[in-house]
Amino acid sequence: MKPRNLGINVKQPAVIQSTDIHDPFFSNLSLRGRIFIAKVISANSTKTAKVEFTRLYPIPKYERFEKRRTRLQVHNPESINAKVGDKVKIMECRPISKTKNFVIIEKLENESTKSKNN
Repeated sequence: MKPRNLGINVKQPAVIQSTDIHDPFFSNLSLRGRIFIAKVISANSTKTAKVEFTRLYPIPKYERFEKRRTRLQVHNPESINAKVGDKVKIMECRPISKTKNFVIIEKLENESTKSKNN
């Protein structure tokens, strides 16, 4: 089975087939909305990963910005299978559960390949 085209510029997974009903490449899970690049900080749950990214929050009184972090529960499809330390691209989708509204669509790099390149 050929992975479907998501309509955005992402690398297709090497896996040929997936039984995951929330896999964006092998099911009809609709993707829409925001796209973020984040780092996986936990992947202990089944098909779920916790990711974190930083953002700049404006403080108008002092005309400065402060760093804040956002942590999200995201769906980790079998075709991607991101591990702790991986840098991933996530995209918004319909609610998968009470806390999961995002899905991993691409694995960008991990700690082991990053250290080999330096």
